[in-house]
Order: sequence, then structure tokens, then C-alpha cells
Amino acid sequence: MSKLEKFLRGRFAAALVAVLVGFAISAIVLAAAGYNPIGSFAALFNGAFGKPKYIANVIIKATPILLTGVSVAFAFKTGLFNIGAEGQYILGTTLATIVGVKLNLPMPLQVPIVLCAGIFGGALLGAFVGWLKAHFGIHEVITSIMCNWIAFYLCNFVVMSDTFHKPNSTSALQVNGSSYTMILGNWKKSAEGKAFLKGIPWLREILAKTDLNYGFIIAVLVAILISFVLTRTKLGYELRAVGFNRDAARFSGISVERNIVLSMLISGAICGLAGALTITGIAPHTITLLAAMESYGFNGLSVAFIAACSPLGCIPASILFASLIYGGMSVQQVMGAPSDIINIMIGTIVFFTALPGVTPMLADMLAKKRRAEEDIRVSKDGTPLPEKEV
Repeated sequence: MSKLEKFLRGRFAAALVAVLVGFAISAIVLAAAGYNPIGSFAALFNGAFGKPKYIANVIIKATPILLTGVSVAFAFKTGLFNIGAEGQYILGTTLATIVGVKLNLPMPLQVPIVLCAGIFGGALLGAFVGWLKAHFGIHEVITSIMCNWIAFYLCNFVVMSDTFHKPNSTSALQVNGSSYTMILGNWKKSAEGKAFLKGIPWLREILAKTDLNYGFIIAVLVAILISFVLTRTKLGYELRAVGFNRDAARFSGISVERNIVLSMLISGAICGLAGALTITGIAPHTITLLAAMESYGFNGLSVAFIAACSPLGCIPASILFASLIYGGMSVQQVMGAPSDIINIMIGTIVFFTALPGVTPMLADMLAKKRRAEEDIRVSKDGTPLPEKEV
């Protein structure tokens, strides 16, 4: 087997081919619409990575997508399809806002409590979906979609309630400042901080002009932790066993019902953490009246597919996804091309990553061609091939 064949049979090849095909189809659409594909892609990459603040904003945008992607990937590895990541994220933002408004403790206490509130919200909704699946056999796709809308309208109810509504606005009150998780949040606004950053333009651009926070670091650690749990712990083994074959898992003494609930609880908790980190790390540090879903959970679904449901693979996949979304705005501003081009690209990438048999098929074609060429060579000189190459 050649190196190319081995590469095409790997998981990374499927994602790489999907990305390349996505760019190729987008180039065709751009050219057909009368736009320069090369100039458009240059604007895309420049808008995502052209300045330090652009890179920081890509990282900020990637944080909730990474966590929701890890959440979906974790559930998928345990045999469940958590399409309710959106609702779990929204409930996480809602409870984090409620606790962040009502409590005003010192930062070392306030931040963990607010984050735990968001985690609890997502975990509660996820566990409810898992409980319905485990005890009543109701498919998690149905219940989680319905729970998305429950969380959606609950968020709007809290925003417009007398207790939390901010007068003359469509948002709730901001959480207290001790809840913030921006990097050097208070110091960078002080006279000393401004004087220091003035001498380092690139650092000033990142810290003073963006809401760069600790969220992405936390998200990466969560991805590593989930990967470890799935592959290196007894809990992960039991969760995956239930996902692979519930009857066999039950026969071996594993509690199927408990593990289904636990899997959805953990998956929901990760989404709730994503929502809490959005509230604590990104202005305006509150929830607003929702007219439509914010799509963080649905984008996480796409990230999980691009990463082949690998928690660690969600890290580069989320950065790619965030750079396409953020840099895509520059395509419209610079080239005048509609931003729908980026949606076409993302849709194409997700479509091809959902077809895991494409790259192995290419590998099979290359192997067939190689064997045919070897047969021709053998028939010409009569020399048999070494056994290891057959």
C-alpha cells in the first residue's frame, strides 16, 4: 500500500478533501456570478488573519463553537445524537445571566459560580432528554429539538421579566463586573495598563480592541479532558459500550439507562459552559431578546462532523469554521460578493465530511490501478513480485 493510499484511508484525509472541494465549488460559484475567486479568497483570509485583532476575534468566535462541537462529538461517540446543543447553550447563557446579576461576590468566587450556573442549565436540559430516552424510549432528536424551543422562549421570558429587563432595551441587565473573564480586563483599562500597551501596538490591538478572554483556553482543556475520558477511563468505556451495543453492554452488567442519562448530562453541561463563557467573556455580558436561534449549537454540529466526531479534532475544525464565518464578512465588504458564498462553502464542506466513504473509495481506485500496473509489469518480464508487495 502506497503512502497516498494510507493517507486517503485516514480521517484527516476526508476532512482535507471536503475543505478543498468546498473551496473549489465556492470558486466556481464566485466565477459564475462574476466575482474574482482568487481576490475573494484573499479577502477571506485577510479578514480572518490579516491583523492581530482579527485573529483574536476568530479565537473568540471559535470558543462556543468548539465547546458545542465537543458536546455533539461526545454524545455521538456514546451512540446519541445531541441536536439540542443550541437549547442547552441558550439555557446556559440564561442561568449564567440570572446568577451573574443577582450575585456580586469577589471575582475568585463569582466567576466559578456563574460558570457552574451555566453548566447546571445545560446539564439539566441534557439530562432531561437522556431521561426521556432511557426510560420511555423517546428518540433524543425529537425531544432535544423541542427543548431547543423551550430554552429559546424561556430566555425571552427572563429578558422581558420585571426583575431582569433592562429599561428601554431588548436585553436583560448585565452581569456584575466580578463575573467577567476577559484577559487583564480591569488592568488594561487602567492608566497604567493603557500606558504599557501603548508601547506594544500588536498587544494593544488584541487586548484593547477585542474581548479576548480565557474561554478558548478552557474550551481546549475541556476537549482534551473529554478525549481522555472517552479513551482512557472506565466511564468512557462504559459510555462507548452502551453506544456500540446496548444489549451487550446490559449483558455485561453495565447500566444502560444510567449511562444514557449521564452521557446527555455531560454533553449538555459542555454546551451550558459554552453559554456561560459567552456571558462572562464577551460584551454585552447579558442575554438579549431572541428573534431566531443563535446557531452556536448547530454550528457545533457542523464542527463535530468536520472533525469526524473527534473531541481533539474539534479544535482545528472550530478555528476553520470561525475563520470562515468571521473572514467571510470581508468578502462582502471588499469584493461585494454576497456572504451566502461562505454558507455554500460551509455547507459543501459539511456535506462531504458526512460522506466518509469518498476518500477510501479514491484509495481503492488507486490500489486497483496500482495492482493493474503491477500485473502488466509481471506479465512483461515474468518476474514475480516480492511477497511483501503483493
